[in-house]
Amino acid sequence: MNETIELMLNHRSIRKFTEQPISEEQLHSIIASAQMASSSSHVQAYSVIRVTDLSKRERLAILTSNQRYVADSPVFLVWCADLYRNQVAYSLHDDPNHASLHTAENMIVATVDAALAAQNAALAAESMGMGIVYIGGIRNQIREVTELLELPERVFPIFGMCIGFPDQEVGIKPRLPMEAILHHDKYDISQVSNLLESYDQTMSEYMHERTQGKMRRTWTEDMKNKFAAPSRLHMKAYLEEQGFYLQ
Repeated sequence: MNETIELMLNHRSIRKFTEQPISEEQLHSIIASAQMASSSSHVQAYSVIRVTDLSKRERLAILTSNQRYVADSPVFLVWCADLYRNQVAYSLHDDPNHASLHTAENMIVATVDAALAAQNAALAAESMGMGIVYIGGIRNQIREVTELLELPERVFPIFGMCIGFPDQEVGIKPRLPMEAILHHDKYDISQVSNLLESYDQTMSEYMHERTQGKMRRTWTEDMKNKFAAPSRLHMKAYLEEQGFYLQ
């Protein structure tokens, strides 16, 4: 155990922040840390939009299903997969219409690049005593977000991130047993059901404590509800509109 691992093991999502501002120097350190994340072939296919305009923050809060912390957090960032910059780089040497930027593989590369950078940023913020929460709801009305942030082709928002100094105490949500995650030499399906039953018990106890006895919801129940019906079916058509034909 060291300070870095201890920091990672104590992660929790923070949705209520104090009014303490984040300095420009602190934000610079957070973004600089993000930039040092690994990047496939050094393409660095992501961009970050810091939203400071109050009217845009209010609009984004609505577009993310009325999540007030999107408007109220000291810093709100939108993390984007970005192949537009790579398209410009290509155009300096050849007709960009010859480039293969539209493929599913390159969309995955850009998405992973953005996620790795964002997690570096999250760790950097937490190392300075801040808290963060990811906002997947940025994709709920993604066309409106794209218009609001004036995103060019080959760019799409993956998630938002609220950052600030915590104004709440939040318990650490138990993760799956490591045996369910870590496989050896092959994907071992033999113990999955047993491990999930055990994890359901852990999560039921956690939810009972967190809700002061009002709820004992399990993880598999959450997954049943999560995947019972498809969500955000607009994403495929939207990605095509943004120049990702997913070949």
